Amino acid sequence: MNHTGQKVSLCGWVQYTRETGGLAFVVLRDRYGLTQLTFDKSANAGLFEQAVQLGREFVVRVSGTVRERESKNKNMPTGDIEIIADELKVLNKAQTPPFTIEDNTDGGDDLRMKYRYLDIRRNPVRESLLLRHRMAQETRTFLSKENFVEVETPVLIKSTPEGARDFIVPSRMNPGQFYALPQSPQTFKQLLMVAGLDRYFQIVKCFRDEDLRADRQPEFTQIDCEMSFVEQEDILQMFEALACHLFKTVKGLDIAGMPRITYADAMKFYGNDKPDTRFEMKFVELNGVVKNKGFKVFDDAEFVAGICAKGAASFSRKQIDELTEFVKRPQVGATGLVYVRYNEDGTLKSSVDKFYNEEELKNWAAAFGAEKGDLMLLLAGPTGKTRKALSELRLEMGERLGLRDKNKFSCLWVLDFPLLEYNEEHARWFAMHHPFTSPLPEDMAKLDNPAQYGEIRANAYDIVINGVEVGGGSIRIFDKDLQGKMFSVLGFSPEEAQAQFGFLMNAFEFGAPPHGGIAFGFDRLCSLFGGADGIRDFIAFPKNNSGRDVMIDSPSVIDEKQLKELGISIRAIQ
Repeated sequence: MNHTGQKVSLCGWVQYTRETGGLAFVVLRDRYGLTQLTFDKSANAGLFEQAVQLGREFVVRVSGTVRERESKNKNMPTGDIEIIADELKVLNKAQTPPFTIEDNTDGGDDLRMKYRYLDIRRNPVRESLLLRHRMAQETRTFLSKENFVEVETPVLIKSTPEGARDFIVPSRMNPGQFYALPQSPQTFKQLLMVAGLDRYFQIVKCFRDEDLRADRQPEFTQIDCEMSFVEQEDILQMFEALACHLFKTVKGLDIAGMPRITYADAMKFYGNDKPDTRFEMKFVELNGVVKNKGFKVFDDAEFVAGICAKGAASFSRKQIDELTEFVKRPQVGATGLVYVRYNEDGTLKSSVDKFYNEEELKNWAAAFGAEKGDLMLLLAGPTGKTRKALSELRLEMGERLGLRDKNKFSCLWVLDFPLLEYNEEHARWFAMHHPFTSPLPEDMAKLDNPAQYGEIRANAYDIVINGVEVGGGSIRIFDKDLQGKMFSVLGFSPEEAQAQFGFLMNAFEFGAPPHGGIAFGFDRLCSLFGGADGIRDFIAFPKNNSGRDVMIDSPSVIDEKQLKELGISIRAIQ
């Protein structure tokens, strides 16, 4: 309304046109939103005829005077005004787009990705990319004020055997040898600490050749950070402050501190290492309450546990049957579900009344802290498998009860992860994070005893928001002898360790400071702030689930001449 009466010029794309009673209305779209243009036939018949011939997505420039609208449109930010046009120029005509350029489009995912440049014209996608831009800017602002230095690290690096599969790049000038694209700048940021740049960050592209899902792409972006002369507490405070800064400046939310939980407790109470704490519903272990009553399922089970869903006793039998089928799905893995209703009249009704009387069920309710109106759900089986299934059931109940509100945020740190995990197939220990993670000081001596490898805790930490791991890091090993011992535990011979990581171990001999860091999954962080289930709309040109860019048709076949220059056999490819 501040521009009423002013002469203005706008450029953009035609959203749609309509004609009524000698007036033509054209809605113009640009990066900043929609504006209605009005063409009066009685005032300028030629201009009116030009306007009614405009097609969707024509690129135009228009001049006119801002006027207050008689019929205001509350659904449009500029719905109080219109432009009375007196000049129109078509800058470019357009074909009819393959899907509607509207918030709720009729285009499917594949079609939208094929014409991604059109998809970005839609408000939700454009706003997602603008959110990403703002988060990147605020990240740089915060870290720069904290004296972090932004440093670019190489993209063509050396392949290493640990972690996910590398993307490989052949070297023409070094026949038979290959670069790898970085899964992380891990070793380079540690070298920067050796170099004396005590606070480093980079918003960096990384690459992993792995199976895809909604929150995973073959190329992704990290907020990558490292600090010297720090302990774990320094890292947690610094990057909790970064997260709070982003919530405040981007979402306008105050996050009052982040609770901390150990990995062991996360598994005990939630069944996974990235618990969604927007709601309670913690696991209650029931072995001491339910066994030796003649119910074979519980009597024979290694582990019996359950959750208490507040106010869910009203669930119908059909709803409970749906939950039973849910936990039996192969990806969940339970064999069945036991339920107990705590009715409003104080009675308890279960699916195992044949084996347990009401007094015994009251003991269950006491263990859960259940109240009238609650529903208790129990699973039984091997400990690890049952915890995983119960975790999935907990999340499903949270969804059904409306407890996983995307506009509510619950953040926490998960600490004290296992340093190592044993792989039966390869018959050796692997680093749970990466081989540069330091053990907790109090567990350091256990590296000398193979029988205690599984007990060693890492000096590592993850930041979790709404059940999504958005960042993780550790205090690093900075002593050459300790790093050598770690490689030995992981099955590297001294020669293999030197061949793969000699550059880092050699650097440690020149005065490496204590250091640690963290990396945030920037795409995931953006999708959480944007309230989305996936990360694609927060990446300008994403890949599909097969790792393909269907817009430019990549990956593609390489010309035979290029292959010969690289020394790659065509027959080997075929």
